[in-house]
Formats: sequence, structure tokens, C-alpha cells
Amino acid sequence: MIRLESCPAPPPARLEEYRRLLTACGLTDEGDGDQTVLAVEEETERLAACGTRRGDLLLQIAVGPCFRGEDLAARVLSALMAQAPGRPWMLCTKPENRRMFASLGFSPLAETADALLMEHRRGTMARFLSALPQFPGENGAVVCHCDPFTLGHRHLIAYAAARCAHLYVFVLSEDRGAVPAADRLQLVRQGTADLPNVTVAAGGPYFVSRATFPAYFIKDRSRVEAVRTDLDLALFGRQAAPALGIVRRFVGEEPYCPVTAAYNENMRRLLPAMGVAVEEIPRLGDISAGAVRRLWAQGNWEEVRSMVPETTYAWLRSHTPTGP
Repeated sequence: MIRLESCPAPPPARLEEYRRLLTACGLTDEGDGDQTVLAVEEETERLAACGTRRGDLLLQIAVGPCFRGEDLAARVLSALMAQAPGRPWMLCTKPENRRMFASLGFSPLAETADALLMEHRRGTMARFLSALPQFPGENGAVVCHCDPFTLGHRHLIAYAAARCAHLYVFVLSEDRGAVPAADRLQLVRQGTADLPNVTVAAGGPYFVSRATFPAYFIKDRSRVEAVRTDLDLALFGRQAAPALGIVRRFVGEEPYCPVTAAYNENMRRLLPAMGVAVEEIPRLGDISAGAVRRLWAQGNWEEVRSMVPETTYAWLRSHTPTGP
């Protein structure tokens, strides 16, 4: 008999066995899940299978070689999804696992040579996109974190809006920064309210940072960032862009962060083949969200005010810094 155990993370007594199971399946423990389900053989107390959820993502689904063919992957997935009904569940896996997860109700969203992103209920992303305002003509897009929204972000959005029929600004929905996601979205909307051809929308589970995509199935850890970037861009170029008439993506120049600079370069390499031109816009002076966060933490309000719109400044003055 197999029993299922649910826990925030694998308990210390099972951690080594848990990691051995993942290794046997060619996987790595990313260690940042919200909830884990363990399938345990009652007669021997052996760990037979496992799975983890992180936000709307299902990951690290593994079944021990001795327990395959017992429908344990389906049981683990069902137990994970039952903990938060109604979420737009997605999972990221190796492309060769397409058939197995398709048999469990998952449909492909985006695929690269190394990774496959699937959704549990077919058409969930399409419905998300169709709920956004639709505009004729050749549209553009900006995808940003805005932690917090600065005059540099405002410069990028105003520049882009002047160069396309309509501009979609997608603000990442992850709550991993100094400013909560709902507040970041509101600050971007307030800071661009005077631009008539701009729609600011929450990215939801689809417009996400590269760090959100799991890479537990990538053996060569030096390639993790490249794999995440390629999958992110495939999702944008194959799904979002055609649905919203987006033919141009605007990005800010990044002279300081090598990871972001490499991401911009990959956009220039990959998106044109999907019908999306990429335009990189020079940075507005030395303004950056990172600099604003440091000045905010220091209480250097004069410098902060020179880098952000008044709406952002008012928000920062009324909140205590919570991040670096």
C-alpha cells in the first residue's frame, strides 16, 4: 500500500532519501517549493514518489524505478493540485516527458530543445490573453519588474508608446521584490496614466521572470540561465505576441547586469524569427531600480525624488524598506 504525505518541505529524516530519488530520476532539488507530497510504501517505509508545487508551477515529479506503472505520478499531481483548487497549473519538464504528462491532462504551451512548459487545462493562457483589451495595428510590448517604478521605466514606456499603435506593459506578478506586486502594478498605472495608447496589465503566471522557471531537470547547471531564457522567450513569441498583435518588444539597455544583458541579447537572437522585432533603448542617465532601493533604505529622499515619479515617491515615503 502507498500512503501520501503532504508537508511544506521534505522532513529532515527523509531529505537524503528524497534527494536520492530525484537523482535516480535525473533531477535536482531546487529547494524552494511551497508544498511537497511524498508517496511512501507502508510496508517498507520507502519513498516511492514525490512532487512539489511552487506558486502555480508543479515540479520535481519523480517516481522510483521500482514503483513505475502504479499510477503514482497521477496520484502525486492530484494531491498537489487539490491543495489549491482552481489555479492555472503549469509544469516544466523535459520534452521527452510530453506523452506521459499529456496522459495526465496537461497540454503544451511552449517548447525548446531543452524544456517543455505545459498547462493543466487547455486554453487557460489563451483565455488570459483574450481577456485583455484588443487593439488593431502593429502593437508593442514591455515586460518589466519595476521594483519600484522609476523615471527610467517611465522613459522606456513613453519611448515605446510613441513607436507603436498600442503598447502593452506587463508587470511581473511575483512577490519577490521590495515592493509588493499589487503596489508595483498600481505605481506603473499611475505613472503612465497620461499615455493614451498604453495598457498596463499584471503578468499573471505567464509573464514571469526567468528565475521562476524551474530547472530541476537540467543536468548541466552552467546552462540553466540559457534554458530558462529560451523557454521564457518561446512562451512570449509563440503565445502572447500573436494573440495580441505584438510585433515589437522594447527593452532598456543594461550596461551593469550581465544576466539581463545576456537576456537582451537572446531576445535579439530569438524573437525576430517569431515575428517580433527587438528594440533596445538607451538608459536614462544612471537611474535604476536598484539604486532607488539603496537610497530608499538609506533615507536619502532628495536623491530618491530625482529618480522616481511623484506617485512612486509618495509610496516610498509611506513605507518602510523591506528589501535590498
